[in-house]
This record gives sequence, structure tokens and C-alpha cells, in this order.
Amino acid sequence: MTDRDAGGFPRFVNRAGPASVSVAPVNTGSTAWRNPVLTVAIVSDQPISRAGLEKLASDDGGLRVAATMANVDELLAGGQTFDAVVLELPSGGTDNIARAATVGRPLVSAAWHRSPSLLAAVRAGARGCFSSLTEQRDVREAVRVIIRGGFYICPRLVGQFQGELARGGGEEQNGLAPREVETLRLIASGFTHAQIATRMGLSQATVNTYAKRIRAKLNVSNKAELTRMAIELGHFSHPRGLSRTAA
Repeated sequence: MTDRDAGGFPRFVNRAGPASVSVAPVNTGSTAWRNPVLTVAIVSDQPISRAGLEKLASDDGGLRVAATMANVDELLAGGQTFDAVVLELPSGGTDNIARAATVGRPLVSAAWHRSPSLLAAVRAGARGCFSSLTEQRDVREAVRVIIRGGFYICPRLVGQFQGELARGGGEEQNGLAPREVETLRLIASGFTHAQIATRMGLSQATVNTYAKRIRAKLNVSNKAELTRMAIELGHFSHPRGLSRTAA
């Protein structure tokens, strides 16, 4: 049963099993919603997954797949904008979510049992999250919900998302606090501790403390190992994504 608001948009979807989180505001008259055909970009480095997502969207008469890319670099190089970007994260890198958000509303699929957490993805700009086990009808619904300006978590992920909210999302699963994650990302990008301090508005002593904590939590001893761990954890995936000019 679907509960709809005054504008006729679904707010909460309840099916057998866990309920999805699906919230959409009253129609604001955006041009994207008035357009009868909504444009979708598909981004996945797995050809089979990419083809499956493309067919899933194409089977919906109200959606048009405007681009199918292997990675976010290719997506941005095209210079287009989309109503939604369906993004599959192979390594859980949140940087690519933020970058995809510059050209469309991101709907993200990942292996959510490892980094990033659902909250981390949402903080990076994800408007919705699903997994490889999500029903096709739910993925289509998710696309429409986020295009309307809403937020969507598929039924299979609701329990995990509620747990992360209850914990407050203060730390990643690997124990890193949000400021430590940002420090790790900047170290991996090649910034000095002094440059990181300037960008984050901290003292260099504080950055040194963050770096020490990060090495202890990740059990690494040098910058090369820190960079490797940043890549494995999905906190650094695009070496050209940051300028080293201190802000």
C-alpha cells in the first residue's frame, strides 16, 4: 500500500518484508518533472551490470537512457546533464558520488557491507541507495522518487540505514571519524600537513594528530601505505579531482 501526499507523490512504501524509505515533496513544477521523458545516465565499470541497468531503465516508457559510461570521468567529459545518474560503485569511493552529483541526481548501488556506509554515501550527495539484490520495480521507483526531489532507500537496506542513524554515523566501519577520513583523502591526494591544515581550517599540530591516529587505526606506517589504504577504502579514487593550491 502506498501513502501519498497532497500532490499525489509516494511518501512511504510498504510491501511484504522491510519497508522502503521513500520520501518526495509536493511537486514544485520543476522542468524535469514536466518533461514526459526523463533522462538517465548509467555508470558502471562492469559491462554486464551496465547492460542490465540500461535495459531496466529502457523498459520504462517514461525514462530514456541518455548515456551509458564505464566511469565518472567519461560521464563528465560528455558535458551533459541528466535527471538522474544511476551509479554503481565498484570500490565504494564517495568522491565519485560527489562528482556525479554535478551532472544529475545520483542513485547509488554498492556493496554496502563495506565502506562507504549508507550515511557516507548520502553525505557525499547520493539521493538514493540500492543494492544488487534490489527488485527491478524498486529501482525504477527510486529513479522517479529522486527526480521528484525525494530520497530513497530500498527495502533491503532500511534496517542497515536505521542502524547507522541510531549510531549517529560518527565513524566509518574502519573506525575513522569524518575529519580523519577527510585528512586521509587529502594526504593521499599529495597535500602536505601544512596545506591540509589550511584547507580544513585547523592547526598543523591537529592535522599531525589526525595523521597519527589514522596510521594507528589502519595499522600503516608510511604515506605510501596510507595512500593504498585510502584507495582500498574508497576515499581516494581520482588523483586529478583536487587542486593542490592551498585554499
